[in-house]
Amino acid sequence: MTHTYGPRNLLPMQTVAKRILWVDDEVELLEPHLLFLRQRGYHVDTTANGDDALELFRDQSYDLVLLDEQMPGRSGLEVLGTLRRLAPHSRVVMVTKSEEDRTLIEAIGRRIDEYLVKPASPRQVLSVVTRLLEGSQLQQQRAAQDFAARFPDLSRRTSEAVGWRDHLALYGELVDWDLRLREAGEPGLADSVHSLLVDLRRHFGSYVSREYRGWVAAEGATQDRPPLSTDLVRRYLKPWLGGPVLFVLIDCLRLDQWRIIRPLLTRDFDIDEELYCSILPTATPYSRNAIFGGVFPDEIARTRPEWWASDEGSRNAFEDELLREQLRGLTGREVPVHYEKVFTDAEADDLVGRIRGALRSGGVVSVVFNFVDLLTHGRSESMVLQEVARDAAALRGLTRQWFQQSAAHRVLREAAVQGVPVVLTTDHGSILCERPVTVYARRDATTNLRYKFGSNLRAEDPAAVFSVSDEAALRFPPGRAAVNYLLAQEDYFFVYPTKLREYQARYRGSFLHGGVSPEEMILPVATLTPRSKRS
Repeated sequence: MTHTYGPRNLLPMQTVAKRILWVDDEVELLEPHLLFLRQRGYHVDTTANGDDALELFRDQSYDLVLLDEQMPGRSGLEVLGTLRRLAPHSRVVMVTKSEEDRTLIEAIGRRIDEYLVKPASPRQVLSVVTRLLEGSQLQQQRAAQDFAARFPDLSRRTSEAVGWRDHLALYGELVDWDLRLREAGEPGLADSVHSLLVDLRRHFGSYVSREYRGWVAAEGATQDRPPLSTDLVRRYLKPWLGGPVLFVLIDCLRLDQWRIIRPLLTRDFDIDEELYCSILPTATPYSRNAIFGGVFPDEIARTRPEWWASDEGSRNAFEDELLREQLRGLTGREVPVHYEKVFTDAEADDLVGRIRGALRSGGVVSVVFNFVDLLTHGRSESMVLQEVARDAAALRGLTRQWFQQSAAHRVLREAAVQGVPVVLTTDHGSILCERPVTVYARRDATTNLRYKFGSNLRAEDPAAVFSVSDEAALRFPPGRAAVNYLLAQEDYFFVYPTKLREYQARYRGSFLHGGVSPEEMILPVATLTPRSKRS
C-alpha cells in the first residue's frame, strides 16, 4: 500500500476573531499591547473596573479575560470568583504587580489559566494569549506536519525491519504517533499509523516465526535476542535487592495503555522505560510463570510436574513460590517476599495498608493487578463494555480512567512516599481481532482462540498461523505423539468449521491474546525511581 503526504499549509490563526476582555484600571497605558493583539486578528474590549467587566460579561461572551489583580473597588480575585460562576470555561489570565507567593497560590487555587507579572511586554502577552486560545490548533497542525515529514521513513523502516531492535523501536514509535495524532484531533492520520501497524504485524509475525526457536534455545541467552519474560527479574529487579523494592505486574497491559497512564506517575517518579518480548504463547499460564520463575515452561514442568499437570487456569497459583526460588538462585540467599494478587479495588484501603507495612519491612513486595485482563476478557461477553471500549483508543481511555482512582495507583504513590523504587511491567498484551481463520482439530484440542494445542491441527490458511510440530521450539515439555501447536498471527482468531458463524459473530472485534503480534509480545518494563530518593 502506497501513501503520499505533502506538507500542510498552516491554517489561518482564526476564521472568526477570538474575543478578549482586558480589565485594568490603567487601561489607557495598555495601548501598545491592545494594538499588538488587534493587529493579529483578536477583538479586544477594555474596561477599567470589575463591576463594568461583569456587566459586559453578562451581555456577551469572551474567549479570554486579562484581569488586573489590584483595582479600586472589586479586586481581581473577587471578580475572578464571579467570572467562574458566570462562565466556568472561559480562560482567565491574572495580571499583577505582586510577585508574592501568597498571591500566586491564591490565584491558582481559584483556577486561573495563566499568571503575568507587570510590566509584561506586548510579546509576552501575545505569547500567553496565543497559547491559551490557539494552542490546540497549533499543536494539531504541528503534529500533522511532523507526521507528514516522518511518514516516508516510517514506511521504509516498516518494510525493511530486520532485527529485533528494529521491530521494537518501530512499534514503540508507531504507538507514540498514534497517541499524539489522536490527542491532536487527527484521526485520519492516526488511521495512516494503523495501516503501517498492519504492515508491521505481518513482517513481525514472519520474523518471530523464523527466529523464535533460537531465542528460547538453551544457548539462546548468549545470542543476540531481545529481553524475554524469563529475563525480567534478573535484569530489572535484581539490581534493587539491596533494599525494599516494589514489583508491580499489571496483567494484559499493552504498550499504548502503559504510555497513556505513564504521565500520571511523573509527578512522583523518574521513569526509565525499556521494551521486552513476551514468550509464546502470550497467555498468563506461560508468560507470567516465566517472569516469576525466570525459566521456560519445560523447566517448570520438569521441576514441578504437578503444577504443569494442573488445569491451565490454575497454573498461576504458585507465582510467589516461583519468585522466591528465582531470587534464591540469583542471590544465594533467602530474599523476603510479600506477594499479593488483586482482582478488584473493593478492599483498596486494606491492600494499601498491607503494602505500606510490607515496604517498611524490606525485601521484595510483589503485586499483580488483574483488572485490565478482566476488562479485556469481559468485553467479549458484555454489550456495554463492547460499546464503551469499542476500539484500542477507547480501551486506552478506559484503562486510564480506571488507573487514576485504582488501588494500583495508590500502591505506587505509597512507594513514592516511602522512597521505594518500583519495577513495573506486564505479562502480555492483547490485540483487536478482526479476521477469522478456520482450524481443523480433534476433540483433544485446547479451546483458546489465539493458540491451540492438539493432534493433527491444521489451519485453512497456513499464512495466518505460526505452526510448530516440535515442542522444543516453544520450550514446552515433551507431549503426546502427534501433538502440534498453532499460534494465530496478526489479527486472526480461530474458528471451527462446525461453529463458523457463531464464533465469527461472537468474537470478531474482541481483544484476545495468546498469539503472535506486536501488541501481544512487545511490552513495557519500567523502572520508577521516587523523586525524593533520586534527589
